[in-house]
Amino acid sequence: MTPDSAPRLSARGLAAGYPGRRVIEGLDLEVAPGRMTMIIGANACGKSTLLSVLARVNEPLGGTVALDDIDVSTLSRRRFAQTVGLLPQHPTAPDGLTVAELVSRGRHPHRGVFQRWSAADTSAVDDAMAKTGVAALADRPVGDLSGGQRQRVWIAMALAQEPRILLLDEPTTFLDLSHQIEVLDLLRDLNRTDGTTIVVVLHELNLAARYADELVVMSAGRVVAHGAPSDVLTSEIVAQAFELEALVMPDPLTSTPLVIPIPRGAHAAADEA
Repeated sequence: MTPDSAPRLSARGLAAGYPGRRVIEGLDLEVAPGRMTMIIGANACGKSTLLSVLARVNEPLGGTVALDDIDVSTLSRRRFAQTVGLLPQHPTAPDGLTVAELVSRGRHPHRGVFQRWSAADTSAVDDAMAKTGVAALADRPVGDLSGGQRQRVWIAMALAQEPRILLLDEPTTFLDLSHQIEVLDLLRDLNRTDGTTIVVVLHELNLAARYADELVVMSAGRVVAHGAPSDVLTSEIVAQAFELEALVMPDPLTSTPLVIPIPRGAHAAADEA
């Protein structure tokens, strides 16, 4: 799949939130087809709210979400799920469920109520487990796995859905650094190999800048910057979105932006020195 042939997901004039509280107001966003997009911003800025509306978990309070210029509210949930997959922030599995059983649940959008399990279903599940490196764990209970292994299994379930757009909400939360890199490497490989459009909400600014083709920076329910990491992750944007004074310089390994927070009192200490 090339970026030109990848489906296009967008929001226009989007408003979203909860009863009595709007978190997002008047937001416009074009997700880059066939690319890897990271959404960053301070806590409570609307990142997860945006992802939940893009994934049709929650309904917008205003505006529209479109898939290839078609309002998603006019699509059946099954048809939408055949194109767009979501890995939520805190997925849970029933006790005792094995890895293979959990990954198999990703096939639900492709199967009718009375449709039997097919060779295509088996192939999709096997392929998803192979891509995520969890095939050897197929018979293990999900609850017995490490955090990094469980996250790979959840991604495998999302891949078994065969989405052309995959949305992930904080997929590296609670993982140590080596497992964070493992998960992000996996997502980049999926994007580069299969052309899957990947959209990730992430807290780690430097990892987001390293892995993203495009960064979306949010503040107070709005997009304040959107583009290549080197263009949008500046000291000014970091100050605006995170209320954080920071030095932004090229990463010596990747040349992507590297954010170095400036501790309070650092300037005074330097002056005294």
